Amino acid sequence: MLARELVEPFPVVALESPALDATRLLIERRLPGLIVVDAHGAPHSVLPGSQVLRFLVPAYVQEDPSLARVYDEAHADRLCASLAGRTVADLLPTKRVELSVVDAGDTALEIAAIMAKLRSPLVAVVDDGRLLGAITVSRLLERLLAIP
Repeated sequence: MLARELVEPFPVVALESPALDATRLLIERRLPGLIVVDAHGAPHSVLPGSQVLRFLVPAYVQEDPSLARVYDEAHADRLCASLAGRTVADLLPTKRVELSVVDAGDTALEIAAIMAKLRSPLVAVVDDGRLLGAITVSRLLERLLAIP
């Protein structure tokens, strides 16, 4: 089973895209993450939904989750307000991580190894530098386990 057999069309966002729009796309389509492309349309990075949460939740609460109890529901509901005026580039980690990308000819095990190594919920699939789409972890596991 090769990446070209598993790839599916997948939405992309640009580095300059509004963070709020990207988050809405994650929510509306129930996606595990988004492929972020550069100005030339080439894959730049993967923005997992968990990274959006890391941006929204204050660092001190991430370090000590018990502090989350201090927030009332009204305050928690306003966390997404911090996305206003931000771009997708602002949501990405400051330290550049290895790109979650595979070649169309890569095998299922090669894909799984990249996903596991990078802890990525999806990989971008390219063929001769052209973005074909993505493979999500659920799609890969479905095919590996032969679940109908």
